[in-house]
Amino acid sequence: MPNIKSSKKDVLSSKIAYEKNKANKSALKTDLKKFDAALASGDASVAQAAYKQAVKSVDQAVVKGLLHKNNAARKKSSMTLKLNKLA
Repeated sequence: MPNIKSSKKDVLSSKIAYEKNKANKSALKTDLKKFDAALASGDASVAQAAYKQAVKSVDQAVVKGLLHKNNAARKKSSMTLKLNKLA
């Protein structure tokens, strides 16, 4: 446990950032799973809507620093191929 005041603040702000990142990552994973579930259902219109939400979430994750831009591009490309295969 730190004794210096600024170190105590650092621990607190680190914990807050950890919780925010954890929540954002969880939301991203949820959207990706919803897209996969929509693909499995076979309904193209539901899959299209889930695709739009998933791509938006991936883009937001890049802005927030949760994903590298190349990782996001790979995820989006993979989702697009899966969606096109369904149609």
